[in-house]
Amino acid sequence: MIADLLIPLILAVCACAALRRRENVYDALTDGAAKGLRLLITILPSLIILLTAVNMLRASGMLDRLSAALGPLCRGIGLPPETLPLILVRPFSGSAALAVGADLMRQYGVDSRIGRTAAVMLGSTETTFYTVSVYFSAAGISRTRYVIPAALLADLTGFAAAALFTRLFFG
Repeated sequence: MIADLLIPLILAVCACAALRRRENVYDALTDGAAKGLRLLITILPSLIILLTAVNMLRASGMLDRLSAALGPLCRGIGLPPETLPLILVRPFSGSAALAVGADLMRQYGVDSRIGRTAAVMLGSTETTFYTVSVYFSAAGISRTRYVIPAALLADLTGFAAAALFTRLFFG
């Protein structure tokens, strides 16, 4: 009930505060919307390319081939091989990763080791390439030489920690 009223309440408080300071609320809103549209135009090409590449990877079957090839390595380090599609997709697309996670949970069950590991992986990793392409282009940063390897290493650490802690806490 309170969640339904939270956004209108925040908007009303902001509008009252602006009126109290005698600011033109309508002009502030239209200026913010215009800045948002300019930002969208700036980041849209990167976003389209990224989402197209992820969909092509999934549709081509390459994701399944990579999972099959990396399965023995994952078993050796304690990652469930079934989570490989999630590990491969997550750095590129959050929505694709959610779809893969939902498929894993539907196939193996939400209370299974694989389902729990997938859930923890989704919560402890980031969509690295999406974040770098969107936020760095919005901020005008073009040099990402060291950022991407460091962020991918952090994602790998998050995936390994998710598998380890899921195994420790849930057996």
